[in-house]
Amino acid sequence: MTTTAAPDHTVVIVGGGPTGLMLAAELALAGVDVAIVERRADQTLDRNRAGGLHARTLEVLDQRGVAQRFLDEGRRHPAVGFAYNQLDITDAPSRHNLLLALAQPDIERILTGWAEELGVPILRRREVVGLTQDDDGVDVALADGTTMRAAWLVGCDGGRSLVRKAAGIAFVGLDPSTSWIIAEVELDDPVLGVRPEGGGIGPATPGADDGRFGVVVREPDVDHPHEPTLDELRAALDATYGSDFGARAPTRLARFSDVSRQAAAYRAGRVLLAGDAAHVHPPQGGQGLNLGVQDAVNLGWKLALVAQGTAGDALLDTYHDERHPVGARVLDLTSAQVALATPDERHAALRATVAELLAMDEPRRRLAAQLAGLDVRYDLGDAHPLLGRRMPDVDLTLADGTTVRAFELLHDARPVLVHLGGPASTDAGTEDATLAPGHDRLRVLEATADATWDLPVIGSVDAPPAMLIRPDGHVAWTGTETELPLAETVDRWFGDGPAPTQRSAT
Repeated sequence: MTTTAAPDHTVVIVGGGPTGLMLAAELALAGVDVAIVERRADQTLDRNRAGGLHARTLEVLDQRGVAQRFLDEGRRHPAVGFAYNQLDITDAPSRHNLLLALAQPDIERILTGWAEELGVPILRRREVVGLTQDDDGVDVALADGTTMRAAWLVGCDGGRSLVRKAAGIAFVGLDPSTSWIIAEVELDDPVLGVRPEGGGIGPATPGADDGRFGVVVREPDVDHPHEPTLDELRAALDATYGSDFGARAPTRLARFSDVSRQAAAYRAGRVLLAGDAAHVHPPQGGQGLNLGVQDAVNLGWKLALVAQGTAGDALLDTYHDERHPVGARVLDLTSAQVALATPDERHAALRATVAELLAMDEPRRRLAAQLAGLDVRYDLGDAHPLLGRRMPDVDLTLADGTTVRAFELLHDARPVLVHLGGPASTDAGTEDATLAPGHDRLRVLEATADATWDLPVIGSVDAPPAMLIRPDGHVAWTGTETELPLAETVDRWFGDGPAPTQRSAT
């Protein structure tokens, strides 16, 4: 008789970047034994990467009660960018209708502090070199010759993900067609502004006069086996501007391309992918880090229910069903921005046409919401416009007269059932719901609220009679007559009933 070794941890996350840290925090909130395996000795990055948090990411952080930690350290901007068009987002129906400029090292530092507060062990200087899985778990081989065992493994280990490769998941998409150098250097009297072919030069710190500038410059060649040198940056500047502006003293020097790829599946057995391990794309629009954090919030509560035996593992298939289309659309948006920066006369005409369209309110609002992640909807039915969309952060007056924001109800990452307009009735299914599997995770409240709510893209809608809010903030049930009974919906999402199905995400 063969005895399967007990796991060292229920969930092991490979990679301690923003996606891995967010996922670990989500699992820890749910009481799951989770650990991060990280090859770095600390959170120091080999180069600066992402530089901001979009509205929806700030919303999910607000749902967990930690958004202010980031807001206190970042710079708030009123617009998001699409192919060098600035799109005002201040009229979006969100408490966080802004773009928060905050460097990835700072984002990781804050997330690390939160994860450590929740008791998540971060196992540093551990490099994963292979894995094998069976029906009960995954054995993770490390570079030091040791092996860890996990019941579930999540690869958050970047675009070159070893976890993805070892799990045999295809990474399909487009090879790079162009390359840029991105740098922060001292320059003498540079030409400031964006370039029609993409890139440009601007102050490294807005408002500062310290001689340091941020530079993004297109390179003539695509294939580069190494990170750029200062001489290569000078040559690229000279080719573009006719001068290298005395470039010197770099504090940031890297390159990126327009490679665009996505994992064919976000799950293979007991192995899952999130963040850049599941999708890579050009950085235009600044969506990559945000997309990964939102992947983690979608996956975390589902994996927790499965890992704890409350739900069947088919629930994890909804992670791919919901997030893969969202990732695919981000790849499309970044590819469109690369195309708009193509340096020829025909694309100049296209840029002018797009800029004219985006000067109109409706196209601007719609595209700004897409870039900010505010418009994401999972296909959970059409009984009410709120189904599958994020719960707006409305003020709710509870039965005892106190007022809370909707997001405050989600701080502990549990599902919440809110009945509006009076005491919850047995007819609405509350009594049955409390008897369903997973009832100990379901918080039931009575409240009143405004009769109409504003939602991104679609505008004003009537408040539903009730809302079953998932831990990720999306609404799974609204109490309308054409929906499944509440008890069955609770069982499907938070118990051991048949996993819900989705056709697409928009």
